[in-house]
Amino acid sequence: MFKVLVIAYYYPPLGLSGVQRTLKFTKYMKKYGWEPTVITTGNVAYFAHDFSLMKEVEDAGIRVIRTEAFDVNSILGKRFETVSMPKEFIRKILSRLSKAFFIPDNKKSWSKKVYKEGKELLQKEKFDLIFVSGPPFSGFVAASKLKKEFNIPLFLDYRDLWLGNHFAFYPTPYHKYKHKKLEYAALRSAEKIIVINRRIKEEILLSYPFLSFKDIDIIPHGFDPADFYGNEVKPPASGKMKLTYAGIFYENITPEYFLRAFKLIASERPDVAANIELEFVGHLRKENKKLILELGLSEFIHDLGYLEHSETVKRLKVADVLWMMIGKLKNADTISTSKLFEYIGSRKPILGSVVDGTAKSTLIEYGASFITSPDNIMEIKDKIIEIYELFKKKKLPLPNEEFVEKHNRDLLTEQLTKSFQFYLKAD
Repeated sequence: MFKVLVIAYYYPPLGLSGVQRTLKFTKYMKKYGWEPTVITTGNVAYFAHDFSLMKEVEDAGIRVIRTEAFDVNSILGKRFETVSMPKEFIRKILSRLSKAFFIPDNKKSWSKKVYKEGKELLQKEKFDLIFVSGPPFSGFVAASKLKKEFNIPLFLDYRDLWLGNHFAFYPTPYHKYKHKKLEYAALRSAEKIIVINRRIKEEILLSYPFLSFKDIDIIPHGFDPADFYGNEVKPPASGKMKLTYAGIFYENITPEYFLRAFKLIASERPDVAANIELEFVGHLRKENKKLILELGLSEFIHDLGYLEHSETVKRLKVADVLWMMIGKLKNADTISTSKLFEYIGSRKPILGSVVDGTAKSTLIEYGASFITSPDNIMEIKDKIIEIYELFKKKKLPLPNEEFVEKHNRDLLTEQLTKSFQFYLKAD
């Protein structure tokens, strides 16, 4: 069996969608002849912890090395683990301050510990390959140093863009220059780059002309079929259409336009509104709860708060329709959120309030989808009514099953390990 050193900041017991990709890759790697050892975080403060995902790690027998670092999250984590999300305007201020003071990100201290732990490990054991997932991109910096020092093939996995990321903030030209210099060095040291969609591949090729088309492979996000089998949940007998959102709201991902659209339905078509239940799973945030009260929509809302992943999947399975949104922001067309592919795994109809780009293309290929602009209240209102009328007639669309199966995380891991194998043979 080949051995791969995996570097990932976001890994169980941390929760939310950022952990899913690396967790599922490592879960299925052994099946394809690769034994992973994961270097990740220690006891850090975070917005969600999910011990059902930690059980998956343990059941798969994955070796995990945890690092303690001198960063804000690690310091807070010594006192408590799960922290509340601050108000959005405060979060944005803190984010900008962080990006002004830390390049490439505020996980630099963790990255240094990763390098130290990785160096000690590689001095004692032979590994065939290093795989690192970002963001945070400080992990790329540590992995590049290990690659150069031990001459081990390096694969970089982009879950988002680095340079020009949709949430990027460069307070001075120097900041942007420094980011590009660090990314250039990481890409130069890598044998292969993995990205989640074609748009990210195009952006990287445009920014770094020394790369060729064959240097970058596309392996999209996906869903784990094992998450959806068993634990069947009976749908409620109310007869109402359950429209569910799972995830968090931040930056350009907001429920405001959706809620205002539903307010119009409640005013203009109370017969429709009375037969729809809006369910939110995750962090709804105080400001959004306040908006719900101001709009007088509390009777239609079921806020479940943050649930462990296994429980969230149950909510997807009993929903009639799922809703997601991606608002307008620079390079928002490169976003293909992990949550969308969990929705796809549920095989439920999806209402997507999204910009033109990767997410919209994915929804179109999925087939069982209804698409609106992210901020067009009238368009969202009309689409919800259209969906309800189809629900009433039991004529909601079914997804393209072939497209769904292409995003099975087991098969995606096989694709990744074949890329590993192909490089080793070519070498």
